[in-house]
Amino acid sequence: MKQIIVPICLLVIYACGNNPNGNHSDSAQYTIEEGYIVFQENSSVLQNIKIDKVVTADYQAAFTSSGTVKAIPTQYAEVATPFEGRIVHSFVHPGQKVSVGSPLFELSSPTFFEIGKTYHQEMQEMELALKNLNREKDLLKNNVGVVKDVEEAEANYELKKKDYEQALAALKVYQIDPDDRLFGQPLIVRSPIRGEVLKNDVVLGQYIKEDAAPLVIVADLNKVWVVAHVKEKDIHLLRNIADVEIELPALPNNAPVKGNIYYISELLDEQTRSVEVIIECDNTGRLLKPFMYGVVKMRATAVNSMLVPNSAVLQEEDSRYVIVSEGNNRFRKVAVKVSASDEKQTIIQSGIRAGDAIVTDGAFYFIELN
Repeated sequence: MKQIIVPICLLVIYACGNNPNGNHSDSAQYTIEEGYIVFQENSSVLQNIKIDKVVTADYQAAFTSSGTVKAIPTQYAEVATPFEGRIVHSFVHPGQKVSVGSPLFELSSPTFFEIGKTYHQEMQEMELALKNLNREKDLLKNNVGVVKDVEEAEANYELKKKDYEQALAALKVYQIDPDDRLFGQPLIVRSPIRGEVLKNDVVLGQYIKEDAAPLVIVADLNKVWVVAHVKEKDIHLLRNIADVEIELPALPNNAPVKGNIYYISELLDEQTRSVEVIIECDNTGRLLKPFMYGVVKMRATAVNSMLVPNSAVLQEEDSRYVIVSEGNNRFRKVAVKVSASDEKQTIIQSGIRAGDAIVTDGAFYFIELN
């Protein structure tokens, strides 16, 4: 808060300048008594200050921040080819609704064929190892076999089982059910989430490498996130947020969108001195698009507070103070603790009480009061 610094000696100049005769001394205008300043009845300063009592009222702190619209990560998927190969079929188009497991495109890939072949081999070897284990157990049960052969068969079966499970896991990564799949045919790449196809760059006959960019983007945008960055000085207000609105220039008539705080980051960005706040918004009308920019307005829960005009609070190095009127033209400087402020008023946390009389206009005359 910027204050105009006026030395106490200007009180004398001001007083003399407003005295028709110009012959009143300093003591004729005021005296300083043990930290109090006492003005004479005829002091011109008294005519230029305003005194009001401190009142309490419900105050709703508010602040703004920039924000960017983003798709919710768990409802957004960029689908690329898992293997190198050639596109042989496309099943979707932009705007199409898809479910989990819906086919997106078909890829002919030698790597995929090899994975299928490996799976079948591992399955057959595991089944063979299991048959051998059962046979050794039967021989031992009928006093024909030996314990050592059973133990070796068990160890061999466990190894083959592990190899089979790894081959099966490799298939499941690509949403392939080995019971329903005829290996040797092209791989059908499926959607991992439910949503809408936002982008489809599938070109029939195109040869795709493993590190190629995603071909299909699927997202559910019925809800979106708005990521705001709240300044360090406003972090304490996030504890009691009652209302959140987002204004985006792209929306008709700048109509605000309501939102709810989903997450407040525990990390402070060292460069911007701010924390990331994620706000979840309903987007069934599809007005919010990822990467839109807007202004986030947050209002805290109303709290009964001591409110004074900003003009009543003065700054002194690292502290703030107000001028309290004790009656009979007596004033003193009182240090106060401020919790928040806006363009017009300041919340006083401690130092004064409701009902105290303070100077609310012209307090700058008292700067450098001893």
